[in-house]
Order: sequence, then structure tokens, then C-alpha cells
Amino acid sequence: MYLYVGFCLLLFERLPSWNLEPTVITPQGSEEDRSSLSVEMSMILSASVIRVRDGLPLSASTDYEQGTGMQECRKYFKKLSRKLAQLPDRCTLKTGHYNINFISSMGVSYMMLCTENYPNVLAFSFLDELQKEFITTYNMMKTNTAVRPYCFIEFDNFIQRTKQRYNNPRSLSTKINLSDMQMEIKLRPPYQISMGELGSANGVTSAFSVDYKGAGKISSAHQRLEPATLSGIVAFILSLLCAALNLIRGFHAIESLLQCYLFVYYTGWRNVKSFLTFGLICLCNMYLYELRNLWQLFFHVTVGAFVTLQIWLRQAQGKAPDYDV
Repeated sequence: MYLYVGFCLLLFERLPSWNLEPTVITPQGSEEDRSSLSVEMSMILSASVIRVRDGLPLSASTDYEQGTGMQECRKYFKKLSRKLAQLPDRCTLKTGHYNINFISSMGVSYMMLCTENYPNVLAFSFLDELQKEFITTYNMMKTNTAVRPYCFIEFDNFIQRTKQRYNNPRSLSTKINLSDMQMEIKLRPPYQISMGELGSANGVTSAFSVDYKGAGKISSAHQRLEPATLSGIVAFILSLLCAALNLIRGFHAIESLLQCYLFVYYTGWRNVKSFLTFGLICLCNMYLYELRNLWQLFFHVTVGAFVTLQIWLRQAQGKAPDYDV
């Protein structure tokens, strides 16, 4: 009996000890390796709301990842924000593992970043929801007069909720109808932006002359002008007044209306047209010399010269400010 117990004790001492503590596995990969997990998944990563006129960011999602690929995409966001006024209203930029999609409407652009395998129908349906909610929440006056970047940052709450819904396909099956968006994309697919069109690292802004289905070619007539000053607004009102006074003269009211058009819209040879219009005003007043007194002639010629000066001073917008989008 004693020999049996001693043999068991000796055998127990020679057995390896058992490790009962749980093993904790920690990821050892780099930040790029961890961020690549999101690339393998089909998901929306971020979204922004940008003013088309000057690229001013109005709102954006605040959970931007900091991987190398994401930082590179932020540079593309900045470049696109400077060229929104020259691009069609629905575009896609493919940047390797990521896609940047955006739509523009009523002077505001809605831009999103997603993985390359995220369906286009869901991407543009997501942007369409952002557009409808933003237009409902904020009027055009607020967006046009905003001067501070991210002044509508509270809109991020809606962006986050919508992004979570679209990253969970099960929650979408009963909430949205994708058939209309799928048909719209099929009939009018988004314009594919190439890296050559986007690249302007040397500071030279190349005009987009694209053959886009449903959007036409971007011409100089769509070039935006600088914001009107107080003196420009006064000149515009006086020109309308002259046109109203000249309505009884028929043809004589056309040149005042033409000056109003040249003040509001950008056209080719705009300055030359304004000087020719002013010359026409002078000729018409010389023709009406016997029908008007000197004060009337002086008023019409002075207003014409003042409006011509304001047309010359209000030039096309230059390079957009470098906002940190």
C-alpha cells in the first residue's frame, strides 16, 4: 500500500504543470493592417457636406479613421472640393481600395467615402437621403451666407445615424426602396473622374470639358462670378430703373437689360460686350437728344457708365480657398 502511494506521488511530480489562466491574444499588426480590415468589408467610412461655390465645408462626419489610405483620400476630398463648380452633379472617383462618390444640388455637394466593393446603388441612395434632410433642415440663405467652416456640424448626428443604417444591410430592406435609384443610375450613370482630370498639383486649374450624359459640357457660361458688392447691387437696381423708364422706347430698353445680364452672369468676352453696350447706350441717348432734357441724358449715360464699371470690377472667381475638408 505504501509503495503504491509513493509511486503515485512520484508520477504526479513528473507530470507538466497545467496553465489554467486564459490566454489573451492581442493584435500585433500595424495600423495599416488594422485599417485594411475595413477595406475588406463593404461599408461607408465618412461623409461631408460642401458648398459648391467655393468649397467651404459645411458639415462632416467626425469619426474619420487615421490610416494611411484614409489620409490620402482626404487629399482627394480637398482637390474635389475646389473643382465642384466645374464637375457634373453626380460623379465617382476611384482611388484604389476606396471610392469617393458625390452629388450636387442647389449649390451644395454631398460627398462620401466608401470601400471599393460598396454597391453604387446604396452609395447614391445614402447621398440622396443626406441631400433631402439637409435641404429640409437648412434654407439656401443660410448656406449661401455661411462664412465659417463646419458651421452646420450638428448635421453630423444625422450623418452618423444614416451611415449606421447603410452599413447594416438588414436594417435597409424594409426602410428604403432602391428600385428607383437603381433605374436612375442605369439611365444616368455617374461620371467617372480620372486622376488626370483631378490632378492640379502645380496650381494650374484645368477646365473640365466632359461629355457627360445628362449634364452636357461645362462651358464658360457656367463660370461663377465673385460675390456682388453693395455698389454692384446699387448699379444693378439703377440699370433696371433705366430699363423700366425706357420701356416706352422699345428697343432702347434692351441695352439696359443686357447690362443687367452681363453683371449677373459670366460670358465670353464679357468686358468687351459691356463696353459695346455702353456705347450703344450713348448712341441711343444722342438719338433721343431732342426728346429729353440734359438731366435725363446725364442720368442714363451716368448709370450706363457706372454699371459698365461694376461689370468690369466683378470678375470670375479665382482659386477656391484651401479649406481643411
